Amino acid sequence: MRNDPLSQFNFILQIDGLQSAGFTEVSGLSTESEVIEYREGNELPTMRKLPGLIKYGNITLKRGYTLNRELWEWRKTTLDGLTLRKNCAISLLDEARQPAVRWNIYEAFITKLEFPALKSSANEAAVESIELVCERVELAE
Repeated sequence: MRNDPLSQFNFILQIDGLQSAGFTEVSGLSTESEVIEYREGNELPTMRKLPGLIKYGNITLKRGYTLNRELWEWRKTTLDGLTLRKNCAISLLDEARQPAVRWNIYEAFITKLEFPALKSSANEAAVESIELVCERVELAE
């Protein structure tokens, strides 16, 4: 069986409770650990490196702007001081459009919503962008 790479354009994003979560771009899906450097006085002059706090990157989502207000209503919960957190999943699909890889995103909320840039001489679709923060990302089994 061949082990061809998956195409990056073939993905689905699911957000708890949202009906219209079709996006053209997802970026920033990452995890990293801070490094704690440590050395005792009687050791060689080399630092030990220990894993520190784990951080998850902000996830940026882009889509064509529509009249659907679901994302605005979700963002507004944070603006109103009543932040609503949602779980999300991003599935990368194979050539048969079946999920091949899935990332689960937990306790996410919108930290930034960027409305479309407007330009009278442009000929492209209006694109909005949102930035999600989350507490955990897992690669599903």
